[in-house]
Amino acid sequence: MAEENTRVLIIGSGPAGYTAGIYASRANLQPVIYEGMQPGGQLTQTTEIENFPGYPTGVQGPEMMDHIRQQALRFGAEIRSKEISKVDFSKRPFRCEDEDGNVIMAETVIVSTGASAKYLGLPDEEKFRGLGVSACATCDGFFYRKKNVAVVGGGDTACEEALYLASLAKKVYLIVRKDYLRASDVMKKRVENCENIEILFNCNTVSLFGTDGLEGATLVRHKDTPEAESFSIDIDGFFLAIGHHPNTGFLDGQLELDSEGYIKVQGATTHTSVEGVFAAGDVADPRYRQAITAAGTGCRAALDAEHFLMEHSEL
Repeated sequence: MAEENTRVLIIGSGPAGYTAGIYASRANLQPVIYEGMQPGGQLTQTTEIENFPGYPTGVQGPEMMDHIRQQALRFGAEIRSKEISKVDFSKRPFRCEDEDGNVIMAETVIVSTGASAKYLGLPDEEKFRGLGVSACATCDGFFYRKKNVAVVGGGDTACEEALYLASLAKKVYLIVRKDYLRASDVMKKRVENCENIEILFNCNTVSLFGTDGLEGATLVRHKDTPEAESFSIDIDGFFLAIGHHPNTGFLDGQLELDSEGYIKVQGATTHTSVEGVFAAGDVADPRYRQAITAAGTGCRAALDAEHFLMEHSEL
Protein backbone atom coordinates (compact mmCIF):
# COMPACT_ATOMS: atom_id res chain seq x y z
CA MET A 1 0.00 0.00 0.00
CA ALA A 2 1.60 3.22 -1.21
CA GLU A 3 1.42 6.50 0.69
CA GLU A 4 2.00 10.00 -0.72
CA ASN A 5 1.45 13.64 0.13
CA THR A 6 -0.26 16.41 -1.82
CA ARG A 7 -1.18 20.00 -1.12
CA VAL A 8 -4.54 19.76 -2.91
CA LEU A 9 -6.56 16.60 -3.51
CA ILE A 10 -9.58 17.04 -5.79
CA ILE A 11 -12.16 14.27 -5.45
CA GLY A 12 -14.38 14.16 -8.54
CA SER A 13 -14.15 15.60 -12.01
CA GLY A 14 -16.73 17.30 -14.20
CA PRO A 15 -16.68 21.08 -14.75
CA ALA A 16 -16.10 21.74 -11.03
CA GLY A 17 -13.25 19.30 -10.47
CA TYR A 18 -11.39 20.04 -13.67
CA THR A 19 -11.75 23.82 -13.24
CA ALA A 20 -10.46 23.52 -9.68
CA GLY A 21 -7.55 21.61 -11.16
CA ILE A 22 -6.82 24.40 -13.64
CA TYR A 23 -6.75 27.10 -10.97
CA ALA A 24 -4.86 25.03 -8.40
CA SER A 25 -2.26 24.09 -11.01
CA ARG A 26 -1.77 27.68 -12.09
CA ALA A 27 -1.16 28.52 -8.41
CA ASN A 28 1.61 25.91 -8.43
CA LEU A 29 -0.22 23.72 -5.91
CA GLN A 30 0.33 20.55 -7.98
CA PRO A 31 -3.18 19.13 -7.42
CA VAL A 32 -4.07 15.47 -7.75
CA ILE A 33 -7.50 14.81 -9.27
CA TYR A 34 -9.34 11.55 -8.76
CA GLU A 35 -11.88 11.46 -11.59
CA GLY A 36 -14.14 8.83 -10.05
CA MET A 37 -16.40 6.29 -11.69
CA GLN A 38 -17.55 8.70 -14.40
CA PRO A 39 -14.59 10.78 -15.66
CA GLY A 40 -15.94 14.12 -16.83
CA GLY A 41 -19.17 13.77 -14.87
CA GLN A 42 -22.74 13.74 -16.15
CA LEU A 43 -21.92 15.93 -19.14
CA THR A 44 -20.15 13.01 -20.80
CA GLN A 45 -23.63 11.56 -21.32
CA THR A 46 -24.97 14.77 -22.85
CA THR A 47 -25.03 15.24 -26.60
CA GLU A 48 -25.23 18.89 -27.67
CA ILE A 49 -24.35 21.69 -25.23
CA GLU A 50 -25.29 25.16 -26.42
CA ASN A 51 -25.34 27.25 -23.24
CA PHE A 52 -21.69 27.05 -22.14
CA PRO A 53 -19.72 30.22 -22.99
CA GLY A 54 -17.03 29.89 -25.64
CA TYR A 55 -18.86 27.50 -27.96
CA PRO A 56 -20.95 29.71 -30.29
CA THR A 57 -22.09 26.77 -32.43
CA GLY A 58 -22.47 24.31 -29.56
CA VAL A 59 -20.32 21.36 -28.53
CA GLN A 60 -20.78 17.70 -27.66
CA GLY A 61 -20.66 17.02 -23.91
CA PRO A 62 -17.74 14.55 -24.00
CA GLU A 63 -15.74 16.90 -26.25
CA MET A 64 -16.20 19.88 -23.94
CA MET A 65 -15.21 17.89 -20.88
CA ASP A 66 -12.12 16.63 -22.68
CA HIS A 67 -11.19 20.23 -23.51
CA ILE A 68 -11.42 21.26 -19.84
CA ARG A 69 -9.54 18.12 -18.78
CA GLN A 70 -6.74 18.80 -21.24
CA GLN A 71 -6.50 22.36 -19.94
CA ALA A 72 -6.03 21.06 -16.39
CA LEU A 73 -3.35 18.65 -17.61
CA ARG A 74 -1.60 21.44 -19.52
CA PHE A 75 -1.02 23.37 -16.30
CA GLY A 76 0.28 20.35 -14.43
CA ALA A 77 -2.66 18.69 -12.68
CA GLU A 78 -2.19 14.96 -12.12
CA ILE A 79 -5.37 13.14 -13.10
CA ARG A 80 -6.14 9.58 -12.05
CA SER A 81 -9.04 7.51 -13.35
CA LYS A 82 -9.83 6.01 -9.96
CA GLU A 83 -12.14 6.60 -7.00
CA ILE A 84 -11.46 7.76 -3.49
CA SER A 85 -13.27 5.23 -1.32
CA LYS A 86 -12.47 6.42 2.22
CA VAL A 87 -11.64 9.73 3.85
CA ASP A 88 -10.60 10.75 7.35
CA PHE A 89 -11.16 14.45 7.98
CA SER A 90 -10.59 14.26 11.75
CA LYS A 91 -7.17 15.93 11.50
CA ARG A 92 -4.82 17.55 9.00
CA PRO A 93 -3.28 16.39 6.80
CA PHE A 94 -6.38 14.50 5.74
CA ARG A 95 -6.02 10.79 5.12
CA CYS A 96 -7.75 9.62 1.93
CA GLU A 97 -7.67 6.12 0.50
CA ASP A 98 -8.36 5.11 -3.09
CA GLU A 99 -10.02 1.96 -4.39
CA ASP A 100 -6.66 0.17 -4.61
CA GLY A 101 -5.77 0.91 -1.01
CA ASN A 102 -3.26 3.66 -1.81
CA VAL A 103 -3.19 6.47 0.77
CA ILE A 104 -3.01 10.17 -0.04
CA MET A 105 -2.25 12.57 2.78
CA ALA A 106 -3.77 15.87 1.65
CA GLU A 107 -3.25 19.31 3.17
CA THR A 108 -6.53 20.43 1.58
CA VAL A 109 -9.37 18.57 -0.14
CA ILE A 110 -11.88 19.79 -2.72
CA VAL A 111 -14.97 17.57 -3.01
CA SER A 112 -16.60 17.81 -6.45
CA THR A 113 -18.33 14.46 -6.78
CA GLY A 114 -21.55 15.88 -8.22
CA ALA A 115 -25.11 14.64 -7.91
CA SER A 116 -26.79 11.87 -9.86
CA ALA A 117 -30.29 12.30 -11.23
CA LYS A 118 -32.90 9.85 -9.99
CA TYR A 119 -34.37 7.68 -12.73
CA LEU A 120 -37.41 5.44 -12.76
CA GLY A 121 -35.32 2.34 -13.37
CA LEU A 122 -36.78 1.45 -16.76
CA PRO A 123 -34.43 -0.30 -19.22
CA ASP A 124 -35.67 2.10 -21.91
CA GLU A 125 -34.35 5.10 -19.99
CA GLU A 126 -30.79 4.01 -20.65
CA LYS A 127 -31.58 3.08 -24.24
CA PHE A 128 -32.89 6.57 -25.04
CA ARG A 129 -30.57 8.60 -22.82
CA GLY A 130 -29.36 11.45 -25.01
CA LEU A 131 -31.92 10.41 -27.63
CA GLY A 132 -34.96 11.88 -25.94
CA VAL A 133 -34.47 11.08 -22.24
CA SER A 134 -33.06 13.87 -20.09
CA ALA A 135 -32.86 14.91 -16.44
CA CYS A 136 -32.34 18.60 -17.17
CA ALA A 137 -34.96 20.70 -18.94
CA THR A 138 -32.81 23.83 -18.76
CA CYS A 139 -29.96 21.99 -20.47
CA ASP A 140 -31.91 20.21 -23.20
CA GLY A 141 -35.29 21.91 -23.54
CA PHE A 142 -34.14 24.05 -26.47
CA PHE A 143 -33.98 20.95 -28.68
CA TYR A 144 -37.71 20.34 -28.27
CA ARG A 145 -39.11 23.56 -29.65
CA LYS A 146 -42.61 23.00 -31.08
CA LYS A 147 -42.51 19.33 -30.11
CA ASN A 148 -44.39 17.19 -27.59
CA VAL A 149 -42.61 16.31 -24.35
CA ALA A 150 -43.37 14.77 -20.97
CA VAL A 151 -42.13 15.58 -17.47
CA VAL A 152 -42.24 13.01 -14.66
CA GLY A 153 -42.79 14.29 -11.13
CA GLY A 154 -45.26 16.13 -8.94
CA GLY A 155 -43.17 18.54 -6.89
CA ASP A 156 -42.00 22.10 -7.38
CA THR A 157 -39.06 21.04 -9.56
CA ALA A 158 -41.31 19.08 -11.90
CA CYS A 159 -43.73 21.99 -12.17
CA GLU A 160 -40.89 24.44 -12.82
CA GLU A 161 -39.50 22.22 -15.54
CA ALA A 162 -42.95 21.73 -17.09
CA LEU A 163 -43.51 25.49 -17.18
CA TYR A 164 -40.09 26.10 -18.67
CA LEU A 165 -40.69 23.48 -21.36
CA ALA A 166 -44.18 24.86 -22.02
CA SER A 167 -42.55 28.08 -23.22
CA LEU A 168 -40.69 26.06 -25.86
CA ALA A 169 -42.63 22.92 -26.65
CA LYS A 170 -45.93 22.46 -28.44
CA LYS A 171 -47.37 20.36 -25.61
CA VAL A 172 -46.16 19.18 -22.21
CA TYR A 173 -47.54 16.15 -20.38
CA LEU A 174 -46.92 16.24 -16.64
CA ILE A 175 -46.95 12.62 -15.45
CA VAL A 176 -47.88 12.43 -11.76
CA ARG A 177 -47.92 9.16 -9.84
CA LYS A 178 -50.39 10.37 -7.22
CA ASP A 179 -53.80 12.04 -7.59
CA TYR A 180 -52.43 15.43 -6.56
CA LEU A 181 -49.41 17.69 -7.03
CA ARG A 182 -46.98 17.99 -4.11
CA ALA A 183 -45.88 21.40 -5.35
CA SER A 184 -46.61 24.69 -3.63
CA ASP A 185 -49.98 26.30 -4.29
CA VAL A 186 -48.42 28.98 -6.48
CA MET A 187 -46.74 26.40 -8.69
CA LYS A 188 -49.89 24.29 -8.86
CA LYS A 189 -51.91 27.24 -10.13
CA ARG A 190 -49.32 28.18 -12.71
CA VAL A 191 -49.25 24.65 -14.11
CA GLU A 192 -53.03 24.26 -14.04
CA ASN A 193 -53.48 27.57 -15.84
CA CYS A 194 -50.92 26.84 -18.55
CA GLU A 195 -52.90 25.94 -21.66
CA ASN A 196 -50.30 23.61 -23.23
CA ILE A 197 -49.66 21.54 -20.08
CA GLU A 198 -51.80 18.44 -19.53
CA ILE A 199 -51.54 16.83 -16.10
CA LEU A 200 -51.86 13.05 -16.09
CA PHE A 201 -52.70 12.09 -12.50
CA ASN A 202 -52.48 8.55 -11.09
CA CYS A 203 -50.12 7.55 -13.91
CA ASN A 204 -46.94 5.48 -14.00
CA THR A 205 -44.60 5.22 -16.96
CA VAL A 206 -43.96 1.56 -17.75
CA SER A 207 -41.98 1.81 -21.00
CA LEU A 208 -40.61 4.10 -23.69
CA PHE A 209 -40.51 3.32 -27.39
CA GLY A 210 -39.03 4.54 -30.64
CA THR A 211 -36.80 3.46 -33.52
CA ASP A 212 -33.94 5.91 -34.03
CA GLY A 213 -34.98 8.07 -31.08
CA LEU A 214 -37.76 8.45 -28.58
CA GLU A 215 -41.22 8.46 -30.13
CA GLY A 216 -43.52 7.81 -27.20
CA ALA A 217 -44.23 6.40 -23.76
CA THR A 218 -46.61 3.77 -22.45
CA LEU A 219 -48.37 4.68 -19.23
CA VAL A 220 -50.66 2.87 -16.83
CA ARG A 221 -53.34 4.80 -14.97
CA HIS A 222 -54.32 3.36 -11.55
CA LYS A 223 -51.54 0.78 -11.73
CA ASP A 224 -52.01 -2.42 -9.67
CA THR A 225 -55.72 -1.79 -9.16
CA PRO A 226 -58.82 -3.28 -10.82
CA GLU A 227 -59.28 0.04 -12.64
CA ALA A 228 -55.82 -0.12 -14.27
CA GLU A 229 -55.72 1.01 -17.88
CA SER A 230 -52.79 1.26 -20.27
CA PHE A 231 -52.37 3.95 -22.91
CA SER A 232 -49.61 5.62 -24.93
CA ILE A 233 -48.61 9.22 -25.57
CA ASP A 234 -46.59 10.46 -28.53
CA ILE A 235 -43.59 12.44 -27.29
CA ASP A 236 -40.14 13.44 -28.53
CA GLY A 237 -38.70 14.23 -25.10
CA PHE A 238 -39.01 12.58 -21.68
CA PHE A 239 -37.74 14.61 -18.72
CA LEU A 240 -37.13 13.20 -15.26
CA ALA A 241 -37.81 15.63 -12.40
CA ILE A 242 -37.97 13.33 -9.41
CA GLY A 243 -34.84 14.57 -7.66
CA HIS A 244 -31.10 14.02 -7.46
CA HIS A 245 -28.77 11.99 -5.23
CA PRO A 246 -25.72 14.04 -4.13
CA ASN A 247 -22.72 11.72 -4.31
CA THR A 248 -21.64 11.97 -0.68
CA GLY A 249 -21.83 8.39 0.56
CA PHE A 250 -18.04 7.97 0.74
CA LEU A 251 -17.83 10.88 3.22
CA ASP A 252 -19.40 8.69 5.90
CA GLY A 253 -21.03 11.65 7.64
CA GLN A 254 -17.80 13.59 8.18
CA LEU A 255 -19.10 16.80 6.59
CA GLU A 256 -22.27 18.67 7.51
CA LEU A 257 -25.02 18.07 4.95
CA ASP A 258 -28.38 19.74 4.40
CA SER A 259 -31.72 17.95 4.67
CA GLU A 260 -31.40 16.65 1.09
CA GLY A 261 -27.87 15.35 1.55
CA TYR A 262 -25.97 18.17 -0.19
CA ILE A 263 -22.75 19.45 1.39
CA LYS A 264 -23.29 22.67 3.34
CA VAL A 265 -20.91 25.52 2.56
CA GLN A 266 -20.33 28.70 4.52
CA GLY A 267 -21.91 31.78 3.01
CA ALA A 268 -20.57 32.70 -0.42
CA THR A 269 -17.44 30.56 0.06
CA THR A 270 -16.80 26.90 -0.65
CA HIS A 271 -15.68 26.21 2.95
CA THR A 272 -17.37 23.17 4.49
CA SER A 273 -17.84 22.30 8.16
CA VAL A 274 -14.23 21.04 8.28
CA GLU A 275 -11.41 23.56 7.94
CA GLY A 276 -9.35 22.79 4.86
CA VAL A 277 -12.09 20.84 3.09
CA PHE A 278 -14.00 22.61 0.32
CA ALA A 279 -16.98 21.66 -1.86
CA ALA A 280 -17.68 22.60 -5.47
CA GLY A 281 -20.25 21.81 -8.12
CA ASP A 282 -23.52 19.93 -7.88
CA VAL A 283 -22.56 18.08 -4.70
CA ALA A 284 -23.09 21.39 -2.90
CA ASP A 285 -25.71 22.90 -5.23
CA PRO A 286 -29.30 21.62 -5.07
CA ARG A 287 -30.59 24.67 -6.92
CA TYR A 288 -28.78 25.53 -10.17
CA ARG A 289 -27.03 22.32 -11.30
CA GLN A 290 -25.55 23.87 -14.45
CA ALA A 291 -22.13 23.27 -15.99
CA ILE A 292 -21.23 26.96 -15.87
CA THR A 293 -22.16 27.36 -12.20
CA ALA A 294 -20.23 24.18 -11.34
CA ALA A 295 -17.15 25.49 -13.14
CA GLY A 296 -17.48 28.76 -11.23
CA THR A 297 -17.52 27.04 -7.86
CA GLY A 298 -14.54 24.92 -8.95
CA CYS A 299 -12.62 28.16 -9.47
CA ARG A 300 -13.75 29.47 -6.08
CA ALA A 301 -12.81 26.24 -4.30
CA ALA A 302 -9.27 26.33 -5.72
CA LEU A 303 -8.88 29.97 -4.67
CA ASP A 304 -10.25 29.17 -1.21
CA ALA A 305 -7.79 26.28 -0.90
CA GLU A 306 -4.91 28.49 -2.02
CA HIS A 307 -5.81 31.16 0.55
CA PHE A 308 -6.18 28.53 3.25
CA LEU A 309 -2.71 27.15 2.53
CA MET A 310 -1.20 30.62 2.61
CA GLU A 311 -2.82 31.31 5.98
CA HIS A 312 -1.68 27.93 7.34
CA SER A 313 1.85 27.97 5.98
CA GLU A 314 2.94 25.74 8.85
CA LEU A 315 1.35 22.91 6.89
